[in-house]
Amino acid sequence: MLIALWIINIILALLMLGAGFAKATSPKAKLAENPRMAWTEDFSPLAIRLIGIVEVLGGLGLILPLATGIAPILTPIAAVGIAILMLGATVVHIRRKESVIPALPLTVVAVASAVLGFLVVLG
Repeated sequence: MLIALWIINIILALLMLGAGFAKATSPKAKLAENPRMAWTEDFSPLAIRLIGIVEVLGGLGLILPLATGIAPILTPIAAVGIAILMLGATVVHIRRKESVIPALPLTVVAVASAVLGFLVVLG
């Protein structure tokens, strides 16, 4: 189970870090040019930046506690946070009548990471 957790968390962390870094550092206008980021029209630049920061922190939270052995319970908690964030993204896309891909699959992967994480960390 630990190997499966590492595989899922590395993939999910890379996706969260990449997407989060882009949102945290790019201007709203540049993000809005991407058709997959049309949702940014409904959010302030600050909200978009905060979403990006939360994604980066979530990605780090999937890896660092487990890798260092310092408070490893934070790894599945980070996965729960990402699942909640991605569930919110899914709702936004549904309301805007946009595709829920990749938000919905990432929600499912984050839930799987959380379940595996709690099983591994809590024994």
